Amino acid sequence: MEKEILNPELWTAVGVAMSCGTLIGFERQFRGKAAGVRTGVLISLGTMLFVYMGSHIDAATVDASRVLGQVVTGIGFLGAGVMFNRDGVVNGVTTASVIWVLAAIGSMAGLGYTYTPLLLSLLTVLILGACSSLEKNFAWLRRGAYADKE
Repeated sequence: MEKEILNPELWTAVGVAMSCGTLIGFERQFRGKAAGVRTGVLISLGTMLFVYMGSHIDAATVDASRVLGQVVTGIGFLGAGVMFNRDGVVNGVTTASVIWVLAAIGSMAGLGYTYTPLLLSLLTVLILGACSSLEKNFAWLRRGAYADKE
C-alpha cells in the first residue's frame, strides 16, 4: 500500500488535474458563474481519479477504455443539471460545456499527460475571456440569451 501512496505518477496527475480545475474554476468564479473553483477542481480531480484507476486495471479482465466512455456519459448528466429554461431561453449551456471540458482535461491527466491538459486549460480560459470581451464590445453578438447583459 505504501508504494501506491507514494506513486509519483499518481501525484503528478493529481497536481495537474487540480491545477487545471483551479485555473478554469477561477475564471468562472471571477465572472460569477455557477461552477467556480470548487466545482472545477472536483470535476477534474474526480475524472482524473476514475480514468487513472481504469487505466491501471488488469487489461486481461477489464477494458479500460470503457471507463473513459462511462465518464463521458456520466459527465453529460452533470452538465445537463446546470442548464435550465427561463422564459423560453436556455441558460447554463456554457457552464455545462465547461464541465465537459474539465472532464476531458481531467481524463488526459488521468492518462498521464502533463503539459497538454495545462495548455488546454489556458486555451479554455482564453476562449471564455475572448468571447466575453467580444460580446461586450459588439452589439450584434448580444442577441438571444445575451441580449439582457448590456
